[in-house]
Amino acid sequence: MSRNDKPQVAMTTARLICILGAESTGKTTLAQALASHYACPWVPEYLRQFCQTQGRTPERAEQAQVIETQVRWESEATERAHQQHSPFVFCDTAPLLTAIYSNYIFSDPSLLPQGRALHASYALTLLLAPDIDWVADGLQRDGEHVRAPVHSFIEQELAALALPFARISGQGRQRLAAALAAVQQCEA
Repeated sequence: MSRNDKPQVAMTTARLICILGAESTGKTTLAQALASHYACPWVPEYLRQFCQTQGRTPERAEQAQVIETQVRWESEATERAHQQHSPFVFCDTAPLLTAIYSNYIFSDPSLLPQGRALHASYALTLLLAPDIDWVADGLQRDGEHVRAPVHSFIEQELAALALPFARISGQGRQRLAAALAAVQQCEA
C-alpha cells in the first residue's frame, strides 16, 4: 500500500495518515503542510473536484462513487509514495467522512460499514477540532451549524473503531505543531 532531509521511516510501504474533521476545519491546509514537511504525497478530497466539475453536490446515489474514487486516489498516491520511498501519504479526508455525511444529510447509514472497514487502513487519524473560523467554500459547504454535530459523529465513530487517532486543535502554527507531534509518535 499504500521526502527531503526530514525524518525518515525505515520501511518499504508508506503509511496512510488521515486528516479528518467536519467541514471548514482546515483538512486541506493541514494535509498540504504535512506533505510539504515530509516531502510526501497527499491525497486531495475528491468531493471538492466532484462539486467543481459537476457544479453541484453529489446526490445520495453518488456517495458510493465518492468513496470509490477517494480510495482509488489513495491507492495511486500510496504507489507513488512507495516509488519515492516516502514514509507517509497524507489523506485529506476519508471514506468514513463521506459515509458520516451521507448518514447526516440523506439519513442513509448504508455506507457506514464500508467507511468503517476502510478506515482500518490508516496508521493514524488526525481529528481536527472545529475551533477555527468557518469559511464558505463553494458548493460543498452545508454551513457552520453542521460542524458540531458532524464532529460529534466522527468522534463517536473513531472511539467505536478503537483505531489510533489524535485530536488536533489550535490556530495556524499551533495546529501544525500538534499534528507534527502526533505524526512523530506514529514514526516511533
